[in-house]
Amino acid sequence: MDILFIHQNFSGQFKSLAPALVQSGHRVRALTINGAGAPGVETIRYSPRRGTTPNIHAWASDFETKIIRGEACAAEASRLKAEGYRPDVIVGHPGWGEMLFLRDIWPTTPQLHFLEFYYASNSDVGFDPEFADPNWRSQARVRAKNASGLLNLEQMDAAYSPTNWQRSSYPAFAQSRINVIHDGIDTDMMVPKSGLSLTLSSGRELRSGMKLVTFVNRNLEPYRGYHVFMRALANMQHMVPDAFFVVVGGDGVSYGAKAPDGQSWKHIFLDEVRERVDLARVAFVGSIPYDVFQCLMQMSAAHVYLTYPFVLSWSMLEAMACGAPVIGSATPPVQEVIEHGRNGLLVDFFDRQGLAETVANVLNNPHQYVDMRLQARQTILDKYDLNRVCLPRQMDLIQRVANGSTI
Repeated sequence: MDILFIHQNFSGQFKSLAPALVQSGHRVRALTINGAGAPGVETIRYSPRRGTTPNIHAWASDFETKIIRGEACAAEASRLKAEGYRPDVIVGHPGWGEMLFLRDIWPTTPQLHFLEFYYASNSDVGFDPEFADPNWRSQARVRAKNASGLLNLEQMDAAYSPTNWQRSSYPAFAQSRINVIHDGIDTDMMVPKSGLSLTLSSGRELRSGMKLVTFVNRNLEPYRGYHVFMRALANMQHMVPDAFFVVVGGDGVSYGAKAPDGQSWKHIFLDEVRERVDLARVAFVGSIPYDVFQCLMQMSAAHVYLTYPFVLSWSMLEAMACGAPVIGSATPPVQEVIEHGRNGLLVDFFDRQGLAETVANVLNNPHQYVDMRLQARQTILDKYDLNRVCLPRQMDLIQRVANGSTI
C-alpha cells in the first residue's frame, strides 16, 4: 500500500510503526513541519504561510493556529496529488490541525487518526485547586479548544488511543470508532539489569543497589506533579538519610499554563523548599539522552510518577518494564495500569506525607517488593509490548481501515 503519515514532528508516536510498515513492503511517506523523519520513509516538509492575526480573540487563537497549519499541510498534499500521488490510507495525529482539510484533497481515502486527549473541564482542567480558575471563562476556553478536534472526529474513518481512559475522554458518539492500542514499549531494550554504574556531570557516581529515587518529566511542571514531589522531598530525605534523588526534565512547559512573571516552575518550587532540603543529595540533570534514561530506570530503587488526569507518559511504563518499583498517583490514567500492591503502589496525588512514607518504605524494605517488580514488567509484556502486542495490532488496524473497516 501507499501509506501517508501526518505529524508536525514526525515520526513522533509513529517512530516504530512507520519503519515497520516500510520493512513489510509498504511505500510510506510523511508530511511534517519539524520532524526528523524515520528510516525508509520519504519525509516531505512544509511550512505554515503566515502567523496568527494580531489582537485575535484569545479563545480563537488556538483554532486559527490549527487552521493555518491545516492549510499548509493541505497545500502540500494538493501538490502531491497533482503529481499523481494517491495514498491508500492516511495515518495521522490531528492534534495540531494538519489533518483538517485532507478530506478535501483525497475525498475517498480512508483516514486513521491517533487520538491522545479530548479537553474537558472535569478532568485535567480544574483538577488541582492550587491552580484552578473558577471563572466560567476558563471552562469556555477549554470548550473552544476542542473546535479542531470535533472537526477531525467528523472526518476520521477510525482512530486509536493509547489507553482506555484516553479513549473515554472523547465524546460518546465517536468512541465506537476508537480502538485502544498503546504506542508500545520496547521491552527488549527496557529490561531489568544489575551491576550498572553512571557518572553524572557533577562527578557523582550512581550504582545499582543504591537507594536511588527517580522522578522524570519532559518538563518539570504541575501537570506532572513536580510541585508535589518537591514539597515531599524534605520528608523523604528525613526518612531515608542515605537516599539520593535524580530529577529529570527541562525548565519549560509541555502542558498547562506557563509559570508567572517569566519564571520556570522548576525554580519556583525549588526555591520554595530550598531551605528545607539537602541539595547535595539531589541531582537536577535536565533533559538527558535515552541511554542515560534507560540506565536510570534500571538502577532506580523507587520511581515516582505523578500526573493530573491527562495523557499517560511512556516513562512510567518504561520504568515498569525495567522492573523499577513505581509509586504513582491514584489518578485514572495511572490506575488503568497499576493495581496497588500487585504491580506498583498508588498514593493520592496531593498526599505529600503519604508519598514520602511510601517511598521510604520501598527504599528501606526492598525485599518486600521483589514480586511487585516482577509483576510490573509482566504487565508491560502482556499489554504494552511494542513488537509482540502493539505493533502487530497497529499494522492490522491500518490494513483493516484501508479495506474499509471503521473498527
